[in-house]
Amino acid sequence: MAAVMLMAQLYDRPVHIAHISLREEVLLIKAAKQRGLKVTCEVCPQHLFLTKDDIPAISQGHPGRGEVRPRLATRADVDALWENLDVIDCFATDHAPHTLAEKDGENPPPGFPGLETLLPLLLTAAREGRLSLDDIIQKSVLNPRRIFGLPEQPETWVEVDDKASYEIKAAEQQTRCGWTPFEGRQVIGRVTRVVLRGREAYRDGKVLVEPGFGANVRT
Repeated sequence: MAAVMLMAQLYDRPVHIAHISLREEVLLIKAAKQRGLKVTCEVCPQHLFLTKDDIPAISQGHPGRGEVRPRLATRADVDALWENLDVIDCFATDHAPHTLAEKDGENPPPGFPGLETLLPLLLTAAREGRLSLDDIIQKSVLNPRRIFGLPEQPETWVEVDDKASYEIKAAEQQTRCGWTPFEGRQVIGRVTRVVLRGREAYRDGKVLVEPGFGANVRT
């Protein structure tokens, strides 16, 4: 990482570091930003809310279920990420919906599903005072749009019941993989409606658009 940032500095180019997970990584990026380097970074929910101590509960005797890259780190690493949240520009899911059959196979692919659990995890952390709603909006919407030059999407929004309290259950999710490393975690905040480009795409647990409705936002 240090070498990449040095090259970016030498050639005066911006660099974005994906999926940071370690204390030394966030501190290195913090020092680079303080020196004026054009560096941004992102973190995934598993590296904010899980540690390597959670692997036995996630795996349930199937080692492949705990495989993710970067690997889950220590409590000290997770604490360092939270302590330096101002250094982190984006929240990213790194959604990898590998099925349990794939994860339990001879060559399990690394990765966790994260698309449907990121927002309730962040909203719960906001309720606990660990970050603000403005932090969530900035790092989930505004910063990614700025960093990657994404256009604002017209007539597109998400409605959330910020008072809904429930347990995360894979059986209630839309993702094809059928499992989640956050099974049974108590969270606050449920997405109730999604409108994409003026069309209602999701409401109260039901997807209302056909497969392929997604579009390249750059066009």
